[in-house]
Amino acid sequence: MRAAILQACTGTDPLLGARTLVEAVERAAGEGADMLFTPEMSNLLDRDRARAAAAIVIEAEDVTLAAVREAAARHGLWVHVGSLALRADGAGAPYVNRGFVIDADGAIRARYDKMHLFDVDLPTGESWRESASYVRGSGAVAVDTPWGRLGLAICYDLRFPDLFRALSDAGATILALPAAFTVPTGQAHWHVLLRARAIEAGAFVVAAAQGGHHADGRETYGHSLAVDPWGEVLLDMGDAPGVAVVALDPARIDQVRTRIPVLAHRRPIGAVEITS
Repeated sequence: MRAAILQACTGTDPLLGARTLVEAVERAAGEGADMLFTPEMSNLLDRDRARAAAAIVIEAEDVTLAAVREAAARHGLWVHVGSLALRADGAGAPYVNRGFVIDADGAIRARYDKMHLFDVDLPTGESWRESASYVRGSGAVAVDTPWGRLGLAICYDLRFPDLFRALSDAGATILALPAAFTVPTGQAHWHVLLRARAIEAGAFVVAAAQGGHHADGRETYGHSLAVDPWGEVLLDMGDAPGVAVVALDPARIDQVRTRIPVLAHRRPIGAVEITS
């Protein structure tokens, strides 16, 4: 599988977000990629809630999703849209952080709503309350592709290994982890957690990230990664936006899982016995 990764610095205008993704589809197809992976919040990234409210629409009206589906069909390319900020229909809060897998005909094969929402106060003084605007997803999602079963996660999900155990137990051999990591958390944990998830699952990890100084004033870490099942970093895109292509050899999965058969050795964990 030739996987293309878009590292973006998404702004506050969904039309620009759509243009960036269409251009990435065209470039990925031109470089012989089989599938393009894009970051979290590929349509817009805006912490100004009033301004964002005017730009976030329901799925059927989102210009980025429509543009990517048309481009995917035109170029015969699969696309994992890491996530889009969308308005939720009839949910308890106004928005969802939703990822999509689109096939080479432009059809939506899977949707995943981010399960774990980022509500933290960082030592730098940054404070984030994703749950103030977004509804959490209700369950894990994996989808079959021509290159293996793809497990879906988004950003903060990375810190919850039970999700990735469930995905690998369900047969996922590739894990998609689009993100918009802050710089402090990225510097501390991004590489080590992505490598750990790959090693634990015996699977490839493809992590398309936001990177740079954004129009809404935030800064994201970048360093989009591809990691093999042994934990080897195959690609690190550093700080700059762009598209890169990396080869994922499915034979590597069997090699690693045979060498250290952790999936076969997993056991259900019941209640913890506590003694004193």
